[in-house]
Amino acid sequence: MTSRPAAGGGRWVEVDPNRIARWVEGFADRHGPPDTTTEPYGLLLAAPDGATAELHRPPGAPAADDLPGFVAEALAPRRIGLLLARKGAVAVGVAEGTDLVVSKVDTRYVQGRTAAGGWSQQRFARRRDNQTKAALGDAAELAVRLLVPEVATLAALVCGGDRRAVDTVLADRRLARLAALRAERLLDVPEPRHAVLVAAVEAAGAVRVLVRDPQP
Repeated sequence: MTSRPAAGGGRWVEVDPNRIARWVEGFADRHGPPDTTTEPYGLLLAAPDGATAELHRPPGAPAADDLPGFVAEALAPRRIGLLLARKGAVAVGVAEGTDLVVSKVDTRYVQGRTAAGGWSQQRFARRRDNQTKAALGDAAELAVRLLVPEVATLAALVCGGDRRAVDTVLADRRLARLAALRAERLLDVPEPRHAVLVAAVEAAGAVRVLVRDPQP
């Protein structure tokens, strides 16, 4: 379980679906039995002391009217696509539940920044931009080859890495149907490698909870 501050207050907690029922029990023990209401993102728990917890269902999980239904849908295996992109590296995959059944990682050299100035710096910047464009073009080709044939079977597309790189890849018109499945969540991942892609499967299935403590 990981936790980080949320913009606008509160904190995001990522909980394994197998532990979400126990997490809710702990929330109730700390703050009192909460009222539960359905929201577009999932469920809102509002405790008597003013604490709230927004339970955001995992990408591709159907909506549920109550906590048992939410847990059941979060635990149900789904087939999702994965697209991780950052600079000259891309990882593409398809997961069945917790199993990565299709995967491909590709890297292409992209020159780092240089401390030189003037014309030399501009020349290196142009070269770096061209290398980045070529790398993202290769990433789009990889997504076309591996993910487009799977579109009809996917519940969602989960992306990670650099948002601008991901946006550039999915701007390819051939990926329009795939882009329509893109989940709002963007995974924070290092440079894509096979191990990073494997770890992204678990991260993509986590329940995100926005917790706001009672106001003093």
